[in-house]
Formats: sequence, C-alpha cells, structure tokens
Amino acid sequence: MITVTPIGSQASARGPADMFTGAVRIDSMFQADAPARVGGATVTFEPGARTAWHTHPLGQTLIVTSGSGLVQAWAGPVREIRPGDRVWIPPGVKHWHGAAPATAMTHIAIAEARDGKAVDWLERVDDGQYGIAGNPD
Repeated sequence: MITVTPIGSQASARGPADMFTGAVRIDSMFQADAPARVGGATVTFEPGARTAWHTHPLGQTLIVTSGSGLVQAWAGPVREIRPGDRVWIPPGVKHWHGAAPATAMTHIAIAEARDGKAVDWLERVDDGQYGIAGNPD
C-alpha cells in the first residue's frame, strides 16, 4: 500500500544535547519499515551548532540545501559545505558536521540501518575542536 504523509503532520524535534551542540532542529522525512532500512531527516543547525562525533554502520549521505556548513572526518581536514553539495561519509568513518560559525546550515541526512541501528554516537566536538574547524585561517 502507498503511504502519503502530509506536510506538517510530523512535529519537529530538538537535537538532543548529548548528540548535538547548539540549537538543532530535526524534521524526520522518512523511516522505512523492514525489510527496507533507509531513513532520512532534514536537519537545521543554527550558527555554530554541530553534531557530536559519530559513525554510521552503512555510511551516510548529506545533501546541503541552504546555508554554509562544515564536515570533518577524524584526523582529516575540515571541509566547507554549501547548498547543492552532496557529502558521502563511508561506513564506520568517525566524523561530525554542522553549521559554520556565523551561518546556519540545513542538510538532508540519509542513512541505512544495520540490525536496526543507523548511527553510533560518540563524544561531543568540544569548542576547541570546533574553534579550529571554524577558523582555518
């Protein structure tokens, strides 16, 4: 059976403080029922807001829809991301992503679940790590 979910029928959620720093709004777009395993959300980060470090067992795709953001893999360079950019994070890669220091950013996040789990949350990105990321000059 086809399911239509009307716009506005699902409430927005705040990003939990143990998984995010700063003001983050999550709008669930879809969560497939088994046997499908893909889910997606639109995530809006206010300036300076970001995820904690985390991994995905089957990887993650981000599609930036507005603003300016940052993404970094553990021990890798900080990369700037902008509207229209598509970011692929391979399975198991420790990373974080979020808004630039002075600009909000929205992206669509898509990840598949393995055994019902799509993400493993790790430690928070501290202000020192983000400060370095936000001021690469």
